[in-house]
Amino acid sequence: MRNRLFAIAAIAGAMAAPIAAQAQTTIGTAGGSTVVVGEHEGIVADQRPAFREYIVRERVPNYTISERVVVGGVLPETGVTVYDVPQSFGMTPYRYTVVNGQTILVEPRSRRIVQVVD
Repeated sequence: MRNRLFAIAAIAGAMAAPIAAQAQTTIGTAGGSTVVVGEHEGIVADQRPAFREYIVRERVPNYTISERVVVGGVLPETGVTVYDVPQSFGMTPYRYTVVNGQTILVEPRSRRIVQVVD
């Protein structure tokens, strides 16, 4: 009976694993660490062209910093303004800005870059 319960638990865990994996999207790596953003928290692939058009239409300023713009990098505390992502692009806890010509999503408290919108 005990082995049967373990077998059922193992099967249930194996079945749930692909579902959990689908709920996350790996956006990139930084310093050897993988940065994972929930699938519905960033700008999804099919919305990126419209999001880039929005950035151009709104004339979002391009900020220049000396550091490379990479996922996991941190923006300076001052000199770069971040903006709310419009709800039409989905609910996200992140903010966006344009730095060194690249549109990025940023975690607002830490100012860590979580997605480079290509």
